[in-house]
Amino acid sequence: MTAPYEWNPMPHRLDVACPQCGGRAQFEFAECVRIRLKSDIEFFEASDIFEYRFVQDRQGQRYHTAHFYPGLHGGGTSAITELPEGYEPLNWAHSQYLYRSTGIDLGSIRCRGCQYAKKHTLNWPGDAYFKMEYRGRILWAYDLECVHELLRYVEDKDRSRDGYKWRPFLREVPTHFLTAKARGAVAKRLRKLMMRE
Repeated sequence: MTAPYEWNPMPHRLDVACPQCGGRAQFEFAECVRIRLKSDIEFFEASDIFEYRFVQDRQGQRYHTAHFYPGLHGGGTSAITELPEGYEPLNWAHSQYLYRSTGIDLGSIRCRGCQYAKKHTLNWPGDAYFKMEYRGRILWAYDLECVHELLRYVEDKDRSRDGYKWRPFLREVPTHFLTAKARGAVAKRLRKLMMRE
């Protein structure tokens, strides 16, 4: 996968290179809820848990939002205890579906190695921790599990779409990395990526 597609689903959490130490860190997408009443704006502006933003969508409509960064608050909504009437903590929970419904690239990075923990705007695939180059093009993976799946897919001689429909990102791997000529070199580099763990 050489570029993120607007419609391409992404997990809520990704392995990224830590901006401070370069080690493996976790990026987690922020959750955004539209503020219903103008009278609620003051609450979200003053909150230590939420970030107030006035945003514009792809159609040009502007509205008030409250962003929550679960990666900076234990990975869930338990830090949300008080809200104006009409809001529930679960409004900011990750959906059961994969990310990309809003197209917002805001989130946070947490690194266990150096304890780095800050808000971050995702630059994908530039931020990817698991990525490799082959003949001038970059192949990336969301996380270590994804690297294992990519390796199986690259080495599989029967890549029928039906066998891989449970992981749609595999269907987006460019042919550049899948040819018989590329198979050995790409597989070797993917195995090397696994050693970064």
